[in-house]
Amino acid sequence: MADMEHPDRIFLRDHVISAEIGAFQSERGLEQRLRFNLTVDLRDGVADSGDHVDHVLSYDVLTQAVDTALADQRYNLVETLAERIAAEVLAHPRAARIDVSVEKLDRGPGALGVAIVRHRGRVPATGVPAHVSILVHAPGAPLPEGAVVIVPGTDAVATDGPHARRLALLALDQAAWRLGGALGIEVAETRTELDAAIQRRQPVIWAPTRLAADAADAGNVPDSLALWLADRLGAHHIDFAGADDRSLPAVPDGMSISVARLRTD
Repeated sequence: MADMEHPDRIFLRDHVISAEIGAFQSERGLEQRLRFNLTVDLRDGVADSGDHVDHVLSYDVLTQAVDTALADQRYNLVETLAERIAAEVLAHPRAARIDVSVEKLDRGPGALGVAIVRHRGRVPATGVPAHVSILVHAPGAPLPEGAVVIVPGTDAVATDGPHARRLALLALDQAAWRLGGALGIEVAETRTELDAAIQRRQPVIWAPTRLAADAADAGNVPDSLALWLADRLGAHHIDFAGADDRSLPAVPDGMSISVARLRTD
């Protein structure tokens, strides 16, 4: 075991990637340079590895954590991005503690950013259990036990124009909060919140705008959003609540679907 007062560490320094990020309108549609520095305290010392690559925390875990976090969503805040990276690395059993700094290099005369320190066990791991399922909700739909992400259903938003998709997503957000209040279930807007509820094996209602607004392939209706989210979470099942003769969309291999039969009396 490593000395907890003076642990062995691995690090990634001055890793620069261009990505779209930022809360201001001037930052939308444009990439800017981000610099990442990660330092990880190891649970076990490097002397315990026996010079075997499978017995150490690979440097690839650090670069992949950055890539995975950036691929997961568009971020308004570097703080949220740093949290996501920390959670990815600390999900690895050989990581005990991480320092993460994320800096914007193109927003001022110098670097602007955030530095955080997180310990294993204090952030939710992002590994999603195989039993998570997705439910596209309709009034009267039964709620399954355990880890389930509920995608709210709502009437179609009759609008067109350049903002039609965002208005449709916002309508689903409103439906999520109404449903959460009616059922007494938490509403999640971020991947971190979804992961935490799944790890606790608790149902959660998804408000999709924050994650899906910049993912055109997610669509803007509950069915397409459910498929998109299921693929991102590695969910094993989707329930499409509605009429028995509902036309079911195609799903990836390894995922099952069904229609929840609702009583109409």
